[in-house]
Amino acid sequence: MAPPSAIAWLFWDVEPGGLECDRDAGYILPRVLESGGMAEVRWAIATYGLDRIHRFLREVGHPELSPATLAFWRAVFNAEGETWTTSPDWRRNSCAPWTH
Repeated sequence: MAPPSAIAWLFWDVEPGGLECDRDAGYILPRVLESGGMAEVRWAIATYGLDRIHRFLREVGHPELSPATLAFWRAVFNAEGETWTTSPDWRRNSCAPWTH
């Protein structure tokens, strides 16, 4: 199942119809959590469930997720003391690490 066309604007760099919610969760979730509005986040919660979103943030992480977004979701999950996977510094600081 592909994400609904109402949230296709989040996937500007790919063909949204080619996405599959389960297979591409690692691509879809960071986009929705970082850039989506309430409707998109509600869709993600309905599609993936809070447990899977929490597990994604804790175990997978993504360089697209800002510190503010991570702080918000830590508060949602009451997870301030949990260790969450973070991206290497070069992934968070530059889209072109070879320029540094």
